[in-house]
Amino acid sequence: MSYTVLLLQMLDASLMTLRIFFVTLIFSLPLGLLAAAGRMSRFRAIRIPVSIYILLMRGTPLMLQLLFIFYGFKPIFGIQFNRVPAAEVAFILNYAAYFAEIFRGGIAGVPRGQREAAKVLGFTRGQTFFRILLPQVIKSILPPMSNEFITLVKDTSLAEVIGVVELLKVTSDWVSSAVSMVPFAIAGVFYLIMNAVVTRCFGAAEKHYSYYR
Repeated sequence: MSYTVLLLQMLDASLMTLRIFFVTLIFSLPLGLLAAAGRMSRFRAIRIPVSIYILLMRGTPLMLQLLFIFYGFKPIFGIQFNRVPAAEVAFILNYAAYFAEIFRGGIAGVPRGQREAAKVLGFTRGQTFFRILLPQVIKSILPPMSNEFITLVKDTSLAEVIGVVELLKVTSDWVSSAVSMVPFAIAGVFYLIMNAVVTRCFGAAEKHYSYYR
């Protein structure tokens, strides 16, 4: 086994892992915020479809969603995704549903009296949201968001099920060809490093917002 070749291939595959991670965050966070707004809407025509979407995404396995989007969209909708876009769509839709519930909990957790107090003090709606509500919402959602981000790093390995060449796919190929467990240990180090970076970033963010009560 050539460890140099292995490391180079794993580094290259890690770029795909990071691509899935960042693409998922870029699109699922705003989609999750929209879904949270829809989930809290007074209008049943908006609230019910969004609630069903969240239920489906959270109530079925991500692996099943990956397989459905890659293999099921063509016979049902006539749409054929390539492997990487299929993985990204599945991850975005799945994680947006989880983020929606986190956002909803954070927004609902801010006491209504704070909005009323800001109105009495003459704050505009924009000032109330950005200066009073948003910092408190961010502080309350950081711990569950941290958990979801860490889970996302590990969940990227599920893209292997539809043939996406990411870190675990390369690792599995090396293990089967070299009959050695060493690639698994190295892959574990890669995932630990990525999650350590995520944890450190969230630790800094929590420290920044720690003065909000």
